[in-house]
Order: sequence, then C-alpha cells, then structure tokens
Amino acid sequence: MRDGYGRNIDYIRISVTDRCNLRCRYCMPADGIEPTTCQEILRFEEILRLARLFADSGIQKIKITGGEPLVRKDVSWLISQLKKIPGIQQVTLTTNGLLLGQYLPTLMEAGLDGINISLDTLEEDTYQRITGRGSVRQVLKAIEACCDYENLRVKINTVTLADYNLSEIEALAALAKDRKLDVRFIEMMPMGLGRDFPGYTQETALKRLEAAYGTVLPAEDEKGDSGPAVYYKLEGFQGRIGMISAMSHIFCKDCNRIRLTAEGFLKPCLHYGTGVDLRQLLRTGADDEILRQAIEAVILDKPERHGFCQETAGVKEERKMWEIGG
Repeated sequence: MRDGYGRNIDYIRISVTDRCNLRCRYCMPADGIEPTTCQEILRFEEILRLARLFADSGIQKIKITGGEPLVRKDVSWLISQLKKIPGIQQVTLTTNGLLLGQYLPTLMEAGLDGINISLDTLEEDTYQRITGRGSVRQVLKAIEACCDYENLRVKINTVTLADYNLSEIEALAALAKDRKLDVRFIEMMPMGLGRDFPGYTQETALKRLEAAYGTVLPAEDEKGDSGPAVYYKLEGFQGRIGMISAMSHIFCKDCNRIRLTAEGFLKPCLHYGTGVDLRQLLRTGADDEILRQAIEAVILDKPERHGFCQETAGVKEERKMWEIGG
C-alpha cells in the first residue's frame, strides 16, 4: 500500500517486549524501568492476527524487535508462524546478542531470514560503561556463530557515540573484512536519554575509514533492500559498510516502514506520537475489516518526514526508545 506521499509501505517493525537485559545509557535508565504487565503486552495470537492484516495491506517484511526480543519466551515459535503467512516474504530479528548463542539454532529452524546485532564497541570496559552489564565477548561469539549459516543475513548495528566509540570506527568496520556481514553506523537521534549523548556524522566515519583502508566506494547494491542504510565497499572486505544517517542525510522520502509497539500501538513514524491503538480495537471485538481500515488509515497518514531537526510542538513522540521499539 502507498502512503499519502506515494511511498510503498511494505515493512513493519513489531516490538514483542519493552524489557531488556542491558541498560544502555542512551536508551534505558540504569536502575531499570517499571515493566509493562503481561496483560498490556500483545499476545502472540494477537500479533499473528494483525500480521495477516498487515500482509493484506501490502506488508511483506517483518522485523521482530524489543526491548530485547529474546527475553520473551517462544519468540522462535512466533517467527515460525509469521513465516507461514501468505504475502510475508521476510522475517528478521534485532537483538543485543547476549542470548543469541542459546537461541540461534531454534531461530534458524523457525526460518529466520536475517539478524541485526547491536554492538557499539569491541572493548570490554567501554561495553560495560555503555550497557552496564553483559560481556562483549559473548556478543562476538554469537556473531561468529551467525556467520556459520550461509543463508542468514547478518548486520552489526553501531550507534555513533562521540564519547565512546569514535576511536573504534576502524576496528568495528573490520568485522566485515573477513566475514560476509554488514557493519552499519547509525547516527544518534535526539530521543529520550539519547538527547544527552553526542554522536558523529557519516562523513566523520567515512573519512576515518578512507584514511585507514583506502577509497570508500558505493556498493553495487548501494541501497538496502528493506531500510534506510546506504552501503559502501572497502577493498579487500568481504562485507559492506552501511550508514544510517537520519540526522545528516534525511532519508524520509524513501521510508517504507511502520511500527507496532509491544502494547499494540501502530506508529507511522518513530519521531511522532501519532497512530492508532490496535490493542484496544482487538480487545473490544473489532472485526478484521475495522482493523484493516485502522491500519490503512495510519499508512495513508504517514508524515512526510521526521522533525528531529525542527520544532514540532504537540506531535513529537515523548516516549522513550525502549517504549516504542526504536
């Protein structure tokens, strides 16, 4: 389905939990959160019902996210059921990687197509400073395990944190040298706690990479197949380097996604608080046609662009990233 600006909306991020086993400083308070109750979170059967309607409205790709999705029981089963829905061509997962080694075999049995692993540093002490717990070695071990599956698309997501990983750009990119995976640098967006963490632009990252590895060239498949990343190749690298630059290179004209929070709120844009409460409709007896109309109304009203760089009083999303599956 096309939105009001002619963009083909074929991708949805579905958050299955707001809980996380890390406390990344730019995302979640160090003393944790008051978790949403089980009754407030969408049940898997509700997610599956909505997913069928999303597919009817043109959604072809689903990303399962959180919080940390692997802290919710039976996520592999959910993925296996999503894969069976007619029209759904791709189901992927985003994770911090700490539980990935444990669940990777069942995720692959479920038919997982791709995985995004959040990793902001390779240094153990810096990892502890950012996340407050866990071990970077555990994440790196999970990345290696993922690379053993030839048909699994693996992407490493690094948030640009000027005070934490600017000096590690070259080392993080090197994960793609001998592995067929993508390393993507994501510009920090000024939402929630992230407002207090300065980032750096893709130009800064690219200049450092060029100084270390030589000419940075656009990849043959420069644009990602289901997202905003722009990809580059470095000589001698098996994998690609991606840049997701919401601040310095606004990509909204090509945005193809909507988002469903763990509580069932359908959002057309990360930055705005607008959307529709599908949980309420589900639990008050709405039939499929009413739900479909609500979904398509959100798609049609998707904003033209985010407002991070301008004043958008009254419509700005005030919830934190962990609350909206950011």
